Parts: sequence; structure tokens; C-alpha cells
Amino acid sequence: MERLFDATLFARQSCEAEFQPCSLSLMPSSDEWGVAGLFAGVGGIELGLQRAGMHSELLCEYWDPAVTVLEHRFEGVPLVRDVRQLQELPPVRLVAAGFPCTDLSQAGFTRGIRGEASGLVAEVFRLLERRRVPWVLLENVRNMLVLDGGAAMNFLVSKLEALGYQWAYRLVDSRFTGVPQRRQRVILVATREGDPRGVLFADDAGEPELGFFDSNVFGFYWTEGLRGLGWAQDAVPTLKGGSTIGIPSPPAVWHRLGEAGRRIVTPNITEAERLQGFDANWTAPAESVSNRKGTRWKLVGNAVTVGVAEWVGSRLRSPGSWESEVRQLEVGAPWPKAACGVNGKRWSVDVSMWPVRGSYTHLSDVVDLEAAAPLSERAAAGFFDRATRGSLRFEEGFLDDVADHITTIAAA
Repeated sequence: MERLFDATLFARQSCEAEFQPCSLSLMPSSDEWGVAGLFAGVGGIELGLQRAGMHSELLCEYWDPAVTVLEHRFEGVPLVRDVRQLQELPPVRLVAAGFPCTDLSQAGFTRGIRGEASGLVAEVFRLLERRRVPWVLLENVRNMLVLDGGAAMNFLVSKLEALGYQWAYRLVDSRFTGVPQRRQRVILVATREGDPRGVLFADDAGEPELGFFDSNVFGFYWTEGLRGLGWAQDAVPTLKGGSTIGIPSPPAVWHRLGEAGRRIVTPNITEAERLQGFDANWTAPAESVSNRKGTRWKLVGNAVTVGVAEWVGSRLRSPGSWESEVRQLEVGAPWPKAACGVNGKRWSVDVSMWPVRGSYTHLSDVVDLEAAAPLSERAAAGFFDRATRGSLRFEEGFLDDVADHITTIAAA
């Protein structure tokens, strides 16, 4: 009997035929992994890669508070203040760049990949033109997959392909690393030396059932509530950098079993650092150059979760095999949660946002719910007003606890 056409098998065979790794004779090919970290922030990517056995040979960061943190935490590593003034990359094996998300994030200006801040990623490609580093790691927000019809992703992969790189990306949720923060970020790996698919697609644990999480603790953003709500069970939603005028905006935590007046609380800055995978007080050196309350929150909110970079670094050092289903994507098709490509051809890859699933730290084990500051009456009242005017649906008992919280705080 004639075998029916198998589109999935055909797509995979096509994908395998196109990916042909080529080695670079002029670049290091040993097990040594030197890293150039551009847009380093407070070193979330660099610390994670360091934990995976790599080492930083160059850092690039412009903002004084972040620079101060890097100088304390990566002592002795050369640091360049302006990526535009960097003439050439050192002979490293990997360049990493969590480039600015200001123009790509829903919480930002959404000006797109050619915005003044996010457009600085073009400097990465300028430097790669001068030195073809074997591996490239880029990180940014989920919104760049859809903003302007996915123009940011089109720009990134087109530039990489023009430089001879084949690429893969995957949307991941930071909770897979064990931290209770629901933070979804695009991780893009490109190479002229190996196969990026063995880095990003070799692991897939799948997202856990809700029973995996504590059902009595929820994180939410009290600055929202009318048309949308950052919400997470047994986790906080994505930590933000704060307002455009430097006011910190930590998320709130609803503890339904807490005492009256303590059911709605907010984490402190050291707890926020731990929610990103840093040790407590990682950003404390920044206080020597800025005493603004929002500075450290901005540093933490803009950082890359350390465990995410550690997982990528581990897979870069030891790629695996992958068996995920693929389908060919037409140019102009919406960007999926994971994909790979080479020479103008693209394939969607069927993987979850949870590559691995190790030991999970519950939110109540990071945020001290008994000592945390209660959400202020003003903040709670503003949220309650928006929530009751909007049409959003909330967990049973949540708004009642917010109302009781307002009453209790007002009477205190």
C-alpha cells in the first residue's frame, strides 16, 4: 500500500538536511568558554554562565549603578562603558547580550526593534561582522515575537543568517529553574560551530499541573487590574524595573491564610534578588552611587534570571539530542514559542516553556509573609477600584480579602 504523505516527517527531514554545522578554524575550539557580555546589567547572564563553567573576558554596561555592581561582582574583568565605542570583540567563544527591552516590552514604549534603546542590538551585529564569534546568545521579552508582526525576530534572524549563523530560539518560563517568578523570555542561540537545536531543544519537562504549586499563595501586580492583571499561583508575575521616573513597583502577594491586614503584602528588594536567582544583596553595591529607592528594583527587574543562563550554559558545553516535532514556517507566518532556522528557512518546534523541572522553591520560602510590608491602603484602594470597575475575573475570595485589607489598614 502506498504510504500517505507525512508532513511532520518531511518537515523534520528538511530541517535536518539544511542544518550543516561548520567549524571555524580561526576561533578557539577547545573546551574553554570565554564570554563577552554586552548589555550586562548586573550580570545575570554572566553569573549563570559562570556557574556552568564559563568565564567572562569582557563586560559592557553604561549605567553607573549597574557598572558598580559588575565591578564588585566580577572583579578584574575588563569593562567597557559604551558598546558603540567598542571596536572589536576579544577572541571569545560566546558573545551574550540581553539587549534593552525598553522598546519591545508591553510595559515599555513598544517602539520596536529600531527604537533608540532596543535598536542598540545592531551594535552586536556590527561587532560580529568584524569577528565571527562561534556562538551567540541573545535574550529579550516575549512581546518581541508579536510586536509589529514579529519584526524584531525577523530583524535578528536575518542579521544572523547574513553573517553565516544558524539559529534556534525558545520561549522559557523562569520557574523551570526553581525560582517562584513567572517570567517568560525568548532565548536565542546562534552558531557557526555546532547545532543550536541540541542546546535549546534537548530538554523538555513540560509545564507542571497546578497541583505542583501552593494553592494558598498568589502573586499579582497591584498597579494593574482594569483590563489585565499580572497573576501567578505560588509565584510572582514578571518583576519590573519600576516606573519611568524611578519609583519602584514591587508585585504584591496574596496569602489567603494570613491574618487580617497581612493577607496582602509586598516583597523587599533582597527577596526580589532571590526571585531572580541572585544571592541576597547582590545589587547592594549600587547604593554607593545612587540612593534612590527605585534604583535596585530597576536593576533587578531588568536582569536575566541566573538559572536560565546557567541551563543554557550547561547545554552549550554539553549539547543533547532532540526528538521534538517540527513544521516548516512560511516567511511572514506568526512566530511560535520555539523555532529554528538557517539560510532563510524556518521551522516551528514543539517544546514547552519548561525545559527541566527540578526542585521548586515555593513563594512563601522566599518572601517572609509574616514580616513582609503590607500593601499600603492607597495602593490597595486604587487596585480595588480598578478591579471592581473592570470585567476581569478573579480567584474566589481574592477581592473580599483586598477589601478587608483596606479596612484593616485604615483602622490601624
